[in-house]
Amino acid sequence: MNKQYQETVEFLFSNLPMYQRVGALAYRKDLTNIVKLCDFLGNPQEKFRTIHVAGTNGKGSTSYMLSAMLQAQGLKTGMYISPHYKDFRERIRINGEYVSKQFVIAFTKRIREVVAEIQPSFFEMAVAMGFEYFYQQQVDVAVIEVGMGGRLDSTNIITPLLSIITNISYDHQQFLGDTLAEIAGEKAGIIKPNIPVVIGETHDETKPVFDAKAAEMNTLIVYADQHFAAIPVEESLTHSTFDVYKDGELIYPTLKANLNGDFQVKNIQTVLQAVELLQPHFNLQEAHIRQGLYELKTQTRFIGRWQILQEKPLIIADSAHNEGGIQLIVNNLKTIPCRTLHFVMGVVNDKDFSKLFDLLPKDAIYYFAKADIPRGLPAEVLQQQAAPYGLRGKSYSSVKNALNAAKRRATAEDLIFVGGSIFVVAEVI
Repeated sequence: MNKQYQETVEFLFSNLPMYQRVGALAYRKDLTNIVKLCDFLGNPQEKFRTIHVAGTNGKGSTSYMLSAMLQAQGLKTGMYISPHYKDFRERIRINGEYVSKQFVIAFTKRIREVVAEIQPSFFEMAVAMGFEYFYQQQVDVAVIEVGMGGRLDSTNIITPLLSIITNISYDHQQFLGDTLAEIAGEKAGIIKPNIPVVIGETHDETKPVFDAKAAEMNTLIVYADQHFAAIPVEESLTHSTFDVYKDGELIYPTLKANLNGDFQVKNIQTVLQAVELLQPHFNLQEAHIRQGLYELKTQTRFIGRWQILQEKPLIIADSAHNEGGIQLIVNNLKTIPCRTLHFVMGVVNDKDFSKLFDLLPKDAIYYFAKADIPRGLPAEVLQQQAAPYGLRGKSYSSVKNALNAAKRRATAEDLIFVGGSIFVVAEVI
């Protein structure tokens, strides 16, 4: 079966335009293909309950947290996320277990004819596969993470119990717009008539956009940060502890999450606000909330975000790749005592990284590398572009070589960070 599975995945990767590999060529500006695919399948997305999660940063962590809580309650919980790091099946999972290889093979065979006719993108096909799997497996609920934007994202044919938009930052401007308001307009496209929506962060530029869309859709809109405040209390390499207040009242003292970084504050606030609005459907108990957060990574197989790869020297990998995400990473790196920071870095070639260079620490030693995909920016070009911003270091022929060089140079008291792109992280985890 492994050979058959590999051949199936190769077909999907090589015959369908894949954003991970080719970028803009794979982006579809309408929902025609996903509608046709799901019509062919009998519209499985209409036959199970969903929660829809969008946002520039934090949508992955929020999806995982929500899924873990629902699992802890005993619900059969599907989760569709993207992109994947190592295995295509990471995108589609139930209670942390990846979709079976057998299903991937059978589904791809079943739709080959219609794929030849419709010519969908890789993402459109993957979304349809996820919907069909969740329907066949009769999940109690599925958390569906938006791929890019919202309005035209292939996941946006569901009618969820709740929509969530974590935050808005600059990313994918060539598709979503050059201002925060324009980007918010695309994300707001997931707001449906009479379906409540949680917004994670209040922002002067984006709030009018969300408020107007909610009014147009005649739906309840709630801003999480106007009601919930998660105050960091303690942090270890595996868990962060928060005191969580709602409207000034302490409601979750010493809430422990199997995640790291002060940047999780906003995600915790968002997910707890979402839980409150989901109570009529699921009646999540405090015990489920606490258990789900505490056992998050083991229950959901959460990878790629602030992932500890090694201690002494401490090696951390994180796939943040836009302005908002990088700022949070840099802030968190400042809180970790170390003698020297070593930064293994690679980026894709279709992003303007100039704003991000300004954010990166000038006192780190950089190891520039090219991610092993067609979109990877050559290491030498990255090195040249970073130099005017005071980011100094050598270029390496691969991410592996760059990391090995950092390991050779680092002492036990140093910190090695690996990031800049999900594809760089995928090569080291």
